[in-house]
Amino acid sequence: MKKVAKMFGYIILGFLGFCVLYIVAEYILSRIPVSGRETISDRTVQVYVKSNGVHTDIILPVIHEEMDWTHLFPYTNTVGKKSGYQYVGIGWGDKGFYLDTPEWKDLKASTALVAAFGLGESAIHVTYYNFMQENELCFGYKISPQQYKELVKYIRDSLDWKDGRTVLVDTDAQYDDSDAFYEAKGSYSLFYSCNTWTNTALKHAGMPAGIWAILDKGIMSHYRK
Repeated sequence: MKKVAKMFGYIILGFLGFCVLYIVAEYILSRIPVSGRETISDRTVQVYVKSNGVHTDIILPVIHEEMDWTHLFPYTNTVGKKSGYQYVGIGWGDKGFYLDTPEWKDLKASTALVAAFGLGESAIHVTYYNFMQENELCFGYKISPQQYKELVKYIRDSLDWKDGRTVLVDTDAQYDDSDAFYEAKGSYSLFYSCNTWTNTALKHAGMPAGIWAILDKGIMSHYRK
């Protein structure tokens, strides 16, 4: 019995040690800035980085000379089917979290375990907005057309395609009448979350970002004045 108890003690200590190391590493690495492109002068494209307190999205103009997002994400795929929105929010995440967990109280252990160990599928969540307002969870940032192109490429590369088209997720789990889900590449895990995807997108575009981020707090810290 003593050997069994000792073994369980080591397991518990190892788990606690891993948790502490994980949290400390994420906190430090998410706040160490990756060199951005501060010398860029032609910053004419207004974008935003937005959080709901847990999950981050990149907010882009719906129509720009570099990209018309309605070609990839038609308004008709939303419940409201309205048009004329000014901005589109794009985020990546675990499909199970997106579709089966509208609120934290709905989280199931099976959903969390599948996501944590990278066993699930992923989705891109697209939300249209009439306007954007900066606050403690939404920060504006101007980028160049070239940076915008790189964001576009990163997002396109994250999508699953079929016959040259995006693949709409067939679900009634939309959050409101202006959003939709699309099939995406990759898997969510302990080391690659929805916020890691956002942070990587920002790095690709030469925007303020951390070395590695799992939580939204580290990302947003680079935009708070």
